[in-house]
Amino acid sequence: MKKTFLITFFLVFITIIQLSAQEMVGEWKTIDDETGKAKSIIKVYKARNGKYYGQVVKLLDNSKGENPLCTKCTDERKNKPILNMLILNDMELSSNQLSGGKILDPAKGKEYTCKIWLEGGTLKVRGYWGVFYRTQTWYKIS
Repeated sequence: MKKTFLITFFLVFITIIQLSAQEMVGEWKTIDDETGKAKSIIKVYKARNGKYYGQVVKLLDNSKGENPLCTKCTDERKNKPILNMLILNDMELSSNQLSGGKILDPAKGKEYTCKIWLEGGTLKVRGYWGVFYRTQTWYKIS
């Protein structure tokens, strides 16, 4: 009886984690935590390697032109178009959240350690730099 309970509990736990991951996959509208304005649409997806990634599929803020470049980036993305750029990299699912990867802020050209979780139907995206962090709320696109 005890063994059956443990197996059932484990299967339910795994199912909940997988459902949460599926809910994180899709297109999300990003909101700038400093200005409160919509910035872009990010497509979050699971790759064949089992990790999660996010790509800019639409820019909503055209104040810097129709297809601005990541002029402040310091890696291979320097001076590349932000549209279609990967900004979430190597995220892994663990305990109902995505973590272990990096997120790029193209406006600042900086990459941060990242953690993502679902909260009330929204996606909370937190970038860390040492002990400092910023959290954005992203909204699911139907």
